[in-house]
This record gives sequence, structure tokens and C-alpha cells, in this order.
Amino acid sequence: MVNSERHILCIDLKSFFASCECVERGLDPFTTPLVVSDPDRGDGAITLAVTPKMKEYGVPSRGRIFEIPKNIKYMRVAPRMNLYVKKSKEVINTFLDFVSKEDMHVYSIDESFLDVTDYLDLYKLDDIGLAKKIMAEVKKRTGLTSTCGIGPNLLLAKVALDVESKHSPDFIAKWTKDDIPTKLWNIEPLDEMWGIGKKTMEKLNTLGIKKVGDINKYPISFYRKRFGILGEELWLHANGIDNSNIKEQNVSSKSTSYSMSQILFKDYSILNVEIIIREMASKIAKRLRMNKKVTSLVGFGIGYSRSIGGGFYHSRKLDSSTNDENTIFESCKYIFNNYIEDLPIRKVSISLGKIENDNYKQLNLFEEAEKVEENNKMNDVIDDIAKRFGDNSILKASSLLEDSTIRVRNSLRGGHKK
Repeated sequence: MVNSERHILCIDLKSFFASCECVERGLDPFTTPLVVSDPDRGDGAITLAVTPKMKEYGVPSRGRIFEIPKNIKYMRVAPRMNLYVKKSKEVINTFLDFVSKEDMHVYSIDESFLDVTDYLDLYKLDDIGLAKKIMAEVKKRTGLTSTCGIGPNLLLAKVALDVESKHSPDFIAKWTKDDIPTKLWNIEPLDEMWGIGKKTMEKLNTLGIKKVGDINKYPISFYRKRFGILGEELWLHANGIDNSNIKEQNVSSKSTSYSMSQILFKDYSILNVEIIIREMASKIAKRLRMNKKVTSLVGFGIGYSRSIGGGFYHSRKLDSSTNDENTIFESCKYIFNNYIEDLPIRKVSISLGKIENDNYKQLNLFEEAEKVEENNKMNDVIDDIAKRFGDNSILKASSLLEDSTIRVRNSLRGGHKK
């Protein structure tokens, strides 16, 4: 059974990056064959996004340029992350004209959850009617087409979006608890289900589990023992149960903590996400120093790609209070190395607790006072330059690498903060 039923909308922007490029050019993405891919990288470059028209030709959004049939004529444009972030903010601001910030959860740059339960009487509409109104307003303001899944909880709204909405004439699909045995349980192959990746699917296939309903062949205790907490979630989700809610995910950080999270533009791996972690550690450490604060508790979390779902969050107590970015980074990296799985990464979070005024330095016995003082002076100089000339005026060399996001985020006044 589904508990605490709500009216949840999961709204996704259709072919987001490619559609943004078309809108900026006054083109219709449903009739324009366009590919977003860096022209400087040749035919071996990955297609970051393609328009619905290209998908009609059978061209996937994550292929290689050389794989596109030669008989297809199309536009190839370079990605513009500044544009995509700008358009995403326009969409989010549109959502906020309908619901409060506490009832919205931004899941990725092109996808958000809205809890409209308490707004239906206000707008005198049912959930489908309100979804249509919101989607029409997004189209009017931004030129972007959206799709929507509706459900009594976040899980069913998301699965309705992924499985059915894109095939619906109005791009809307609503699932209720009555659809669990007829729709949810019939999802096959398993990796079509939100939260189940290919590796998990392979493990389940060896148990004779081919579609979601087959998960009920075994009790929840079996999955808990075999897969841990993820196994328990697997069984619950297979039965349409999801007790999480948007308000809990949006609890504001208390004044005694600092936190920030970044939803990434693409899937990152263990090999290239370190640059993101270092940039975020640098930025949050700078916030400490600017406010003359120090921390002695570092929390770090990873969210996997939305096709996989899940992730982890853990914290680590420091030996002494600090606002040094290297110390914060090393703590994040320690947690990362101990809990990371080889899965595509789409979200990175850092939080700092036990915040105190930077009135004194409690040096670790193994640290040299002169070295710490020298490091503090260097940080002060860097902070002063950035304050006077802008955050992009002084950057690490790694910020010039392709996987870096710091320049874009600085130009938009920082990343996602909580």
C-alpha cells in the first residue's frame, strides 16, 4: 500500500539542452534536427543532447557523432552551460509562482518535483488540470516543452514520468496505487525502473527476476540481507511504497551549519568527479573565512544518476577546527573513497557543522604553527583578490579543464546552496 498519499508532480523539460539551443535560434525542436556536441572534438565527440526530431531518426542523445547516419542532415552546435542554467532558473521561478519553495524539490537541472496537494483548492483545479496550467506557463515564458508524471508519492510520480508521460498526447501521465499491479509490476527490463541500474538488474536476473513484479518472489528480509539498506528500498519501491516527502528534503540548514550541493550537468565518474569536490571544498571554505568562522565537522554526500537513484551521506569529525579548504577536501575525499560505488554521479553535497567563531587557532600537535600561519596568509590574499575583482579573477589551473564547473557557477553567483 502507498502511505501518506499526496498529489506529486514530477516535471521534466523535454530534450532540455537541445531545446534551449533551438529556442534561442527561434527554431522548433520537434521539427529541427539539431545535435549539441563540441565541434572542436571531431567526430568522436559525444552527443550531449539531440532534439526530438533527431530521436525520430533513431539518433540517441548519448552516442557519438560518427554513429549518426551520413544521410541525416543536421545542425551541430557547441554546448552553452550558461544558457542552460539561465533557462533552468527561469523554469524554477515559474514553478515558484505556483507553489512555495518548501513544496518544490529540484532533482536535476531539467527536472523538479512539486507537491501540489495543498494548492488544488486554491486554484480550483485537480492535479492534472494544475499540471497543464504550470506546463503551459513554462512554455509561454521559456519556449520549452515539458512532460509530467503525477502520483501519490515521489516514486510513482517519477516512474509515471519516465515510463508513460513521453508517450501521452499531452505529455502527462498519472499513476495511482491501483496502477501498481497493472503498470509498475509489468516494467521490463528492470533497468527501466527508476533506482535499478544495469548491475543490480543483472544480479536480480540471476534470481529469476525479469520484471518489477517478480521482486515479490522473495520477502523484504531477503533483499535486506543480500543488498543491505538498498535492498529494503528496492522491495518497497517495487511495491509503490515511498515514504519520503519534499518538505523533509527541503529542511533548511540551521544557522550552526553551512552546506552546498551541486547538480551536475552530465554524468561524472570516480575518475573525473574529484575536480568538482575540490572546487566545492574551496568555495565552502571561502564562505567560512569570509564570515570569520571555522568548522570541526565535515559532511559529504553523493547522489547517483537519476537512472540509477540512491547515493550516500556521511560525516567526519575533525581533530581541530579549521576553515582551510585542503583539510575540508581531504575529509570529503576520505568519505568518498570509503563509500563510493562505480556508478554515474549527478549530485555532490558538502555540509559543515560545529561552526564556531574564528577567534583562535587550536593547532593539531602534528602541525607546525608557521606552516598554518603561512597558509592562512595565502588564503587571505586569494580571498581579497576575489572580493575586489570577482570570483573568476583567480582560479586554479584545474578550473580550465573540461570537467570543471566553477567558472560557470561563479558567473551565476555560485552553485546550489541550502
